Amino acid sequence: MIMVTGANGQLASLTLQDLADRRVPALGASRTPADGQRHLDFDDPAGLDLTGVSTLVLVSAGYAEDDRVIARHRALVDAAVRDGVAHVIYTSLTGAGDHLAFALAHRATENLVRTSGLGWTILRNGLYAELFGALLTWTPAGLESAFGDGALSAVARTDLAAAAAVVAGHPAAHAGRTYDLVGDPITAGDVAMRLDIVHRTIGLGEYRARLLADDTLLPFQPPMLASIATSVRHGFLGGSGPDLAGLLDRPLTDALAVAADTAATMRPGAR
Repeated sequence: MIMVTGANGQLASLTLQDLADRRVPALGASRTPADGQRHLDFDDPAGLDLTGVSTLVLVSAGYAEDDRVIARHRALVDAAVRDGVAHVIYTSLTGAGDHLAFALAHRATENLVRTSGLGWTILRNGLYAELFGALLTWTPAGLESAFGDGALSAVARTDLAAAAAVVAGHPAAHAGRTYDLVGDPITAGDVAMRLDIVHRTIGLGEYRARLLADDTLLPFQPPMLASIATSVRHGFLGGSGPDLAGLLDRPLTDALAVAADTAATMRPGAR
């Protein structure tokens, strides 16, 4: 049986839907399970139940500080070993993102998975096109960001979910493989042009100050977001590669269209 963690999250729910569309049976697991899902709380190691699971799609529980994320993932990998899981598929971070503020937990988890003794596949996911669009700020004059002219090889979330489903459906064919799943590079200027508006660049200092002043953000989020901005701005996340198209065996979803659509929905008065 295939189990996908974080079943109510966007990536995991799309992965489960893709598996269902392929007529591949799979079970969702969540801290707050819906009907037909298994309860799975990463913060309760003693209660983790992976019995009957042969392939585990471990969707990163990365929304926390590194120590907590790594502890969660270690608990689940330990439970997978204990309960006889044969193969773990981990949704990690693109190799170009090693310098991002949230990379450490991903690389630590990759090490946990690789040294577990289980079969494994690492999916190093590029940053979402949806995220790129959401990080652009609307002003009366158009869009602004701290991305400058830098490009991001963004990926539609649906494509990453489809890749996870492909691997989960035939894990043995992907055993011991690390895939770098990135798309074609797009810029904030490209998004603005698609929306027929202008894009203005702000400095990283101004951007960080805004983040630090935003009381809706958790403490670890300002450095995380600032690291994305400077990485895009200075050309570290713009490289493309063949792995995603190769897994999907089809053209990739238009990341620019996805980013522009996301930005458009966030325009004041759009909803």
